[in-house]
Amino acid sequence: METLLFLFPQFNYMAPKEEAYFKMLGPEDLQAPKMKDDSSRQKDKERKSRLSLFLTKSGSHENVSPHKKTNMTPSNISPEAALQWSDSFEELLKHSDGVETFSQFLRTEFSEENIEFWLACEEYKTIDSETKLLSKAKYIYTVFIESDAPKEVNIDYNTKMAIQRTIAQPTKSCFDAAQMKVYSLMKKDSYPRFLHSDIYLRVTRKKGPGATMFRRRSRSCVFNERGEATTEPSAW
Repeated sequence: METLLFLFPQFNYMAPKEEAYFKMLGPEDLQAPKMKDDSSRQKDKERKSRLSLFLTKSGSHENVSPHKKTNMTPSNISPEAALQWSDSFEELLKHSDGVETFSQFLRTEFSEENIEFWLACEEYKTIDSETKLLSKAKYIYTVFIESDAPKEVNIDYNTKMAIQRTIAQPTKSCFDAAQMKVYSLMKKDSYPRFLHSDIYLRVTRKKGPGATMFRRRSRSCVFNERGEATTEPSAW
């Protein structure tokens, strides 16, 4: 690690998870992507396997069955606040509790890499230091973008290649196209399902203990002009 810090002093500024990740890399891993021989590909495969194991042990991946009920959502979220998340996907992302609850839902669908990538890109765009930007860009590329990455997101080939060409000298906008594609996927695909999920319905108290109960429509007895009793529906 000392050699890496000498060659790349920016790693002194890394978050704990990123620092642990870079400890697993050799100097050759920190160069710009290039054509690799069979030996290099095998080393990459082994490195990615170690990284995937690290991410699993660190809690980044959670083995949650799609059919397993989870009660991990914060209990202090008011139903009124949670109902605002249904206004739009943009509204959901404005609230930290909304993002966390949506992340819990994505884990049940084994697609939490989408929100994690989106959040990583949001953080990335706030970095001002060039050294921090380089280390964060390499981390995002290795974890989410490159082929067979441990948390590879679903983006097209051209977008992936465009990122690969700029990763040696990354800019703040180099992940924008990929982030937008992942955002659109979550908005059009995952978000509608989230609004009908058990996780969201429990938070809004529409399902489970404490759920709001609606009284059935009853009939009221009224009299017509001839004094005959009739019934008509009355909504409560």
